[in-house]
Amino acid sequence: MKILPNHDGKHVWRFFRAGGTDQVRLDEAADLLALGELDQKLWVALSCPVKGLEFDEDTLRLLDLDGDGRIRAPEIIAAVQWLSRCLKDVAAIKQEQDCLPLAAINDAEDEGRRLLALAREMLRALGKSDAPAISVSDVADQEKFMAATRFNGDGVVTAESADDGFTKEVIADIQKCLGAVSDRSGKPGIGAEQAERFFKEAEALGRWWSRRSAEAEILPLGERTAEAFAALQGVRGKVEDYFARCKTAAFDPRAASALNRQEGEYAALAAKELSAGVPELSGFPLARVEAERPLPLEEGINPAWAAAMARLKSFAVIPLLGEKTALTEQDLRRLIARLGAHEAWLAEKPASPVESLGMERVAAILESPARDTIKALIARDLEFKHQFESLTQLDKLVRLHRDLYRLLNNFVSFADFYGRRRKALFQAGTLYLDGRSCELCVRVSDPARHAALATLSRMFLAYCECSRPGGPEKMTIAAAVTGGDSDNLMVGRNGIFYDRSGRDWDATIVKLVEHPISIRQAFWAPYKKVARLVEDQIAKLAAEHQKTVDEHAATHLDAAAKAAPPKKEPFDVAKFAGIFAAIGLAMGAMGAALGAVVAAFSKLALWQVPLAMGGIILLISGPSMIIAALKLRQRNLGPILDANGWAVNAMVRINIPFGGALTGVARLPRNAERTLEDPYAEKSQAPKWIALSALVLLSLAGYYVCRRWIFH
Repeated sequence: MKILPNHDGKHVWRFFRAGGTDQVRLDEAADLLALGELDQKLWVALSCPVKGLEFDEDTLRLLDLDGDGRIRAPEIIAAVQWLSRCLKDVAAIKQEQDCLPLAAINDAEDEGRRLLALAREMLRALGKSDAPAISVSDVADQEKFMAATRFNGDGVVTAESADDGFTKEVIADIQKCLGAVSDRSGKPGIGAEQAERFFKEAEALGRWWSRRSAEAEILPLGERTAEAFAALQGVRGKVEDYFARCKTAAFDPRAASALNRQEGEYAALAAKELSAGVPELSGFPLARVEAERPLPLEEGINPAWAAAMARLKSFAVIPLLGEKTALTEQDLRRLIARLGAHEAWLAEKPASPVESLGMERVAAILESPARDTIKALIARDLEFKHQFESLTQLDKLVRLHRDLYRLLNNFVSFADFYGRRRKALFQAGTLYLDGRSCELCVRVSDPARHAALATLSRMFLAYCECSRPGGPEKMTIAAAVTGGDSDNLMVGRNGIFYDRSGRDWDATIVKLVEHPISIRQAFWAPYKKVARLVEDQIAKLAAEHQKTVDEHAATHLDAAAKAAPPKKEPFDVAKFAGIFAAIGLAMGAMGAALGAVVAAFSKLALWQVPLAMGGIILLISGPSMIIAALKLRQRNLGPILDANGWAVNAMVRINIPFGGALTGVARLPRNAERTLEDPYAEKSQAPKWIALSALVLLSLAGYYVCRRWIFH
């Protein structure tokens, strides 16, 4: 470890080297207190998302001061500084304990004293008065604590907040009319805005209602005015229509027939089965239309409107105009005028859901002290505002006491990732696939979008869709394969993924981002390519030959069966001589090539032969290995995290040794016993091939020896 010199009289920082980057160590309280002084260019990350990490999301949400869904460096610094004021020793966060000892809270500061008092009050409400510490689970049980109190500082009062039954009923009425809001304990209640709106609208209704008794013209018939007005309104349009038709008939007698409907329309009705009241006639005139004819109130009325006209006569005409058997247009105007004030009064009624309670109930509420009582209850509840706002702060204090140091070691530095003591926040679990275990697995939401940036990491990535056996849960991960080879990695390959909780998921590869995995793979790559090329060519030639044979057989089988026996041709010596000459030429070419190799090696001293062989191998595999080594040295975790919303601030390299540690390849345990006999092993053909190779080499050697003896 190298300690950098302190030139400015400030804190002396200590760094460790990992991933090709100097990363700060946060070992002491002084390191934490001076975190705001550390140049942010030396931070490994500058922001991370709130969601998608293997970390308590509630803690991250409390850290996210601006609520934008991201944690940034200034918010981390603010959290450390706040903890330094609330705790006697900020170094206590290094223990990452679930419980916060009450003795650790700094009661020398006002905020610390308030949080300490609230912690003791909460423990008392939970039946743990003698507990020396408060845990995350204790603070998380806020609903139970707040449900035990009538007032919780949120400005919302419930029916239980009231002392008397009438006020409880009024609170319930307000909820019925204007809806309820939930207080911090989750109970339905009302706030100041709802209470004010309710009583304001109730007063408006009360003022409107009080006019009916103060202004006599509004109720010309007393309490029966409403039914008289309703009876008039029920037929008013139809009566107006009747008098308009009569005026039209007076204007031109020829229109009378048309205004009374045609005989054919009545004929159509005659074919139907008419019901009581004859509703089919509702569109016809109220009575027979004639010039200057009054509207009859008893006989000659359209049967569809007979009942409504009877109500008009009984409830409005007789009480206001006296006994009449017919109604003139002037009578109608007098009737409308007598009820005009009532109509205007009704039109001025305020539209409010409070009316649903009924005017008697509204009047009773307005006469009671309920308004002042509810206003006092809300004010009393707000007196507890600061105390219960501190509840959120207490929750934050307990959670940061447990979680902040871990976040620092996955944000300011990546000590957890490189230290290998535990998984980093972004590591979702371990993928077991193709005889290996991949520990660098991150959650992703969109593989295609993620891969567009993550490919710059120069790592081989396998995107897998994961699902829980027998459950609806699904997620997608990107697993970095940093060991073994990629021969058997393909889309559709299945594996098992274990998340951080130890739950197993079925995993299926849906996308691959291919990059070199190891130098060993790069060494064999050229030979595997040649082998695959030869296999493909052989398979292609075999398929073409088989196709030709099948077509020939299908075409000529019948013809061959019917044809006469073929005529035996004489032996063509020239033809077969040409065939043997071609074969000899091919063998000669192969022999010349092999001979050249043998001749070249025969000129070398014995100790030079292994070097030559190594040179040939290096010539073939060297370029592939060099390219792979260069790419493996460029592997960088940054693009993988950046694609998930991080802002990685350093080159978080994954070199060859570290990459090998992130992916475990199947190996037998130490001291394991293994039987080499395999009853199903294929029989070895090696002795035959060795003998044949030796024969060819001896023949070529003899050929060259004889040739040199003859010519020299």
